[in-house]
Amino acid sequence: MSTTRRRRAPAPDRPRRGRRGVVRQGPLRTHWLLLTALLLTLSGALLLQGYTQHSFDDRPDQTAAHAGTSTVPTAIREGGPVIDAAGPQPRSAAPKPGTIVLTFDDGPDPTWTPQILDVLRRERVHATFFVVGTQAAAHPDLIRRIVSEGHQIGVHTFTHTDLGPAPDWRRSLELRETQLALAGSAGVTSSLLRPPYSSSPDALDDGEWDAVQQAGHAGYLTVLTTQDSEDWRRPGTAQILKTLDDAAGGPGRIVLMHDSGGDRSQTVAALTALLPRLKDRGLHFATVSEAVGLSDPVHRAGTADRLQGTAFMWLLRGGDRTLAALGWLLWAAGAISVLRAVAVLAAARRHKRLRRRPWGPPVTEPVSVIVPAYNESAGIEAALRSLLASDHPVEVIVVDDGSTDGTADLVESLDLPYTRVIRQENAGKPAALNTGIAAARAELLVMVDGDTVFEPDAVRHLVQPFADPSVGAVSGNAKVINRGGLLGRWQHIEYVVGFNLDRRLFDLAECMPTVPGAVGAFRRSALLAVGGVGEETLAEDTDLTMALCRAGWRVVYEERAKAWTEAPASLSALWRQRYRWCYGTLQAMWKHRGALVQGGQAGKLGRRGLLYLLMFQVLLPLLAPVVDVFALYGLAFLDPVRIVGLWAAFLLVQMLMGAYAFRLDKERYGPLWSLPLQQFVYRQLMYLVVIQSVFTALAGSRLRWQRMQRYGTLRVPTGG
Repeated sequence: MSTTRRRRAPAPDRPRRGRRGVVRQGPLRTHWLLLTALLLTLSGALLLQGYTQHSFDDRPDQTAAHAGTSTVPTAIREGGPVIDAAGPQPRSAAPKPGTIVLTFDDGPDPTWTPQILDVLRRERVHATFFVVGTQAAAHPDLIRRIVSEGHQIGVHTFTHTDLGPAPDWRRSLELRETQLALAGSAGVTSSLLRPPYSSSPDALDDGEWDAVQQAGHAGYLTVLTTQDSEDWRRPGTAQILKTLDDAAGGPGRIVLMHDSGGDRSQTVAALTALLPRLKDRGLHFATVSEAVGLSDPVHRAGTADRLQGTAFMWLLRGGDRTLAALGWLLWAAGAISVLRAVAVLAAARRHKRLRRRPWGPPVTEPVSVIVPAYNESAGIEAALRSLLASDHPVEVIVVDDGSTDGTADLVESLDLPYTRVIRQENAGKPAALNTGIAAARAELLVMVDGDTVFEPDAVRHLVQPFADPSVGAVSGNAKVINRGGLLGRWQHIEYVVGFNLDRRLFDLAECMPTVPGAVGAFRRSALLAVGGVGEETLAEDTDLTMALCRAGWRVVYEERAKAWTEAPASLSALWRQRYRWCYGTLQAMWKHRGALVQGGQAGKLGRRGLLYLLMFQVLLPLLAPVVDVFALYGLAFLDPVRIVGLWAAFLLVQMLMGAYAFRLDKERYGPLWSLPLQQFVYRQLMYLVVIQSVFTALAGSRLRWQRMQRYGTLRVPTGG
């Protein structure tokens, strides 16, 4: 005989939140604009940082490859080392006879440039320094000293780039950035240029000549050399002295030396010995402009250039600091993630051993199963028949929350035994659950969503932990039933690897934050003592579980109590579900933040559970976009092999965790092949959900209660 009964719940005494009602308007979408702006700013800073710090061409001078010379005018190849290529007829000039122009490339360097400047000041000699923009930006004090002591400044590109094979846009960028570095560091600009890897005029090839012409049209004088000291070879002080001493005298010379790019102690020693010797021979030292009779090419920067240069310098320094901070942050996040993986796996192993022991005498008392239902006609029959097929005595209470699809009528028409139907006006899931709690006859309650199918032994396993009088609630093992597509596989992996491994850890740490609405059991007296199911949050299951923990009850996980639930089958449906879950969890965490300073079971929830959720479900996901941007930065500017290796190591850890979790849950390993793909779509969706939820919470907005679409894939389990 059927025990199906039809009952209407009394009208609520106070306004309730309907499932489809809007409490408050959702948040403005300005936070997406803010996030986009932050990511673009970070990307720009990293791009600039990568270009300035990791595009530096540090090849030795002799490695530059020279091509043909068919376009280089004969007058230039056979002319002087100072070239003006601005006009239709290129011109060149050479230093006056008996004049030596000392030039220093690649600096400034904090170690060697000051020593060279000390030697020059002591000997009262002025030189010309062709500085690299990145070095100038890193050591602006040395640029100011060079200028203040009467030396000339020239441009040696920003990243020591070989301008010959470089495209036009990069040539312009290299020169412009170096000018900004000079303007920002010393308030000057210079029209002198020495292309890296250049030497004497007769060595110019077609590519280098094209670069010289482009620079000439931009207002630069190109300064080549007539004598290479070859100090970059570090041949020894004596050899440097011999090279320069042999070349001294006769025509004027532009001598190439280096004040950076490695150990320049030989250069300093050679310069110290050479200057007095050449001065005694009556040779004259001059800057480039003095040697060829030109006006000073170094000018005070205009206001716009100074402002742009200052901003550029701040941007470079900010990029350095940002990169350093990100490096430490990512290393810390990586270390914490590895420690979490170790802790979770160790906890899972220990949990498996502990759960082999019985909780106490078998629990055989009847159970009241509460099924809140709102438009669940697609799957509720399968859910109810699975409950009634349980090998444990149950009564089923279906609370129809104002369904418009005939859910209640369908249940009544099934004429199922041990089943009651209670109808109420649409008031929301918490109200439906409270109605069921009030109507339940048993002390032990199982709450189950209308889209969930139980294994025949699930209820029996679910209530066994209540043999321990300290246990107030039990979380079961929710399984994804529609796992056929890629999205279904990803959610299946998340349920097994993410949710279930965490539940084992929470169980051991006695800080379980959530008993899922799909499969959970409770003591009725414990629920009534905490005031039933609260309506303040969208994650009523999390709110209720935390309330029980704060009331001193222990909440445990029973992995053998398996139930099958439908997962979202589209990205939009998944977004809505996870958005509600995440936002509701944030609400519950804020509501129960007082547990952080409480003692006993409440303190365990606060200082273990809440902090764990804050770290791994809020803070680290918020950092995830930065991780992705940094990974792209590493592929572009760092060692790609190392970056790919780190990613592979991370994926290996994920695969090992997945394999172990699947083994614990007795699942086939097949779906794990899709785990690498999960890192490129699913992971990004999940962290965007967290970002959206955090901004929603900070904005003080409230969400709609979004009902998930049912797909009718539920079937009654056939196992015994």
